Amino acid sequence: MKVFFKKFKNTKLSFRLIYLFVLFIFIVSYIFMFRELLLLGSIETALRILILCIFGGIILIYGFVDLLLLFTKHHKSLVVTSIIAIILAAVCSISGLTIHKIYSSISSINDNRLILYTTNLIVMKDTEFKDDSSFKVGMINNETDVEGYILPQEMIKSDNMKITVEKYDTYFEMLEKLYNGELNGMFVTSNYVIVYEGYEAYENIQTDVKVAKEYSKEMENQETIEASGSVTEPFTILLMGVDSTSDKLNANAAFNGDTLMLITFNPHTLNATVFSIPRDTYVPIACIKSSSKINSSAAYGNKCIIDTVQNLTGIKIDYYVKVDFKGVVDLVNALGGVDITVPEKVDFCEQNSKRSFAPKDLQCIKSGYQHMDGEKALAFARHRKTYPTGDFQRVQMQQLVVEAMANRVKTLTSVNDFYRVLDAVSNNIATNMSTKEMLNLYNVFKSSIADANDGQLVNIQKTYLTGYGLTMYVDNLGQNVYTFQYYEQSLAEIVKALKVNLELEKTSPIKTFSFSANKPYEVKLIGEKYYAQEQLETIKNFVGTDYEEAKAWCEARNIQVIKNSVYSDSELYSADYSDGTIVTQSVAKGRLVKDTKSIIFSVQYSNREVTTSTTTISNTSEEDTTTEEKTTTENITVTPDVPTLDE
Repeated sequence: MKVFFKKFKNTKLSFRLIYLFVLFIFIVSYIFMFRELLLLGSIETALRILILCIFGGIILIYGFVDLLLLFTKHHKSLVVTSIIAIILAAVCSISGLTIHKIYSSISSINDNRLILYTTNLIVMKDTEFKDDSSFKVGMINNETDVEGYILPQEMIKSDNMKITVEKYDTYFEMLEKLYNGELNGMFVTSNYVIVYEGYEAYENIQTDVKVAKEYSKEMENQETIEASGSVTEPFTILLMGVDSTSDKLNANAAFNGDTLMLITFNPHTLNATVFSIPRDTYVPIACIKSSSKINSSAAYGNKCIIDTVQNLTGIKIDYYVKVDFKGVVDLVNALGGVDITVPEKVDFCEQNSKRSFAPKDLQCIKSGYQHMDGEKALAFARHRKTYPTGDFQRVQMQQLVVEAMANRVKTLTSVNDFYRVLDAVSNNIATNMSTKEMLNLYNVFKSSIADANDGQLVNIQKTYLTGYGLTMYVDNLGQNVYTFQYYEQSLAEIVKALKVNLELEKTSPIKTFSFSANKPYEVKLIGEKYYAQEQLETIKNFVGTDYEEAKAWCEARNIQVIKNSVYSDSELYSADYSDGTIVTQSVAKGRLVKDTKSIIFSVQYSNREVTTSTTTISNTSEEDTTTEEKTTTENITVTPDVPTLDE
């Protein structure tokens, strides 16, 4: 060994330094590439081992051969091989950096990170904030709500605010009281415009209210939901569209839930079943223990909407993906656009991603096969107002966009194309799927990409939930709104298809098939049937109606009727109505009959001696089938739920 070092020391210093420097650079770049390749998990394991072995062998060969060249003083050859070694070291470094960038971009999509939460104290536009006890402010009664409870409490403490705080179970109840003047302000997410402007009563909320105070804090994601599946086995994804005005996905917990797609994917068959849930679907909302339109659950965050969809379908959701609508523009453009056949009789112009209706910004779509850029694809996916079936037709169009994007992936041919897609995805998508699971998707799609040159990358089964529209009183919204009441048989058919794709149920093979050569073949949408299901009934507006008539209507539906007589000295009395006419009712118009057990009618009379207050109780239970009438000279004090005289 001493002889070796002596001989090495006797070599020319400049070439000795070249040898050591190049060898050091080569080894460091190899270690960097080695470390980054290990991050790729199970992707191309054999290829990665081969690459590492080849470059490891080259380093050993360089170290031995150039050492001999150094000892034998073949300096020109040493310089040439050193240049080659530097080039190979650069290849290692570039490969490592490329893998690092890809891995970092994919990792950033995961929703388990520090994000900025913001709460706003909003007031009506003509209201000035006063920091004293006379200023009543609403706060959500949920200690886990970051933007509605946790941050407002911190704001009050840090600013030593003296306001009076009243707590409510729903944001819609607070909004109603803010609008009618019962509250001076309320704490709400900074996304409040996006979340609530879709409701008719608050469609002008952006100009109706203003922000009096704002408080932000960077925190660990409070909405992290552990993934429960594996992409190597059939799994489910809940795709949630988030509408925002920012350039990146808004970090706040609350969002609008107008676009909800439950997707089951089978990696064994590369089959995806897509269930687009209409935004107005009337369902039990998991986190507020009452029923409402399903999109309202998004106001309470990821967990609420996931639990609500799970309860609706009975299917466990393994992963969720939140997609910013504005990100659709970037993603489609990164893919080089998408090819879509727009259905017949479609002809509309829609605002662009910046919500501009200026002539130069309008995105106009017509029927037929066409290549769409990001703005057109977003307009096509977002539009619903001119469609005959509104939101139902929109969800079908969204499925076409998702399908077109999935099949466009196979056209990516360069690293730069791949980088553009990654950038678009990382800025505008958040998911609870781990980086490892996202990388494992490569193995799922690897073989299919090569076989899909002339066909679809994924076979997509589309669904269509049928039902009927019903305008009804929704408690958590505090008003009569349009709702979609789905047919249970249609939902059952869709759920079965989802479970079959998850391999949770088996299906019988189709043994017969017929078609007409004179009629184009159309793929049947799962669930697209109309069933003879009894439709729900709602409470009428009985104000101005004869009491006996209203009583008969209620008793026929097993509703307990309580009568309260009012006279000319009562503020409820109206000269516009005759004796025996109902002037108020305790149950709001539009409330479901099946949810109404009793109702109080205030019935007016001009003369106290004409009648007395009567309570009529109709009970059809097995324990008591009697009808009881009580006569008294005392009036029943009633505070109606709604001011029905004004309806």
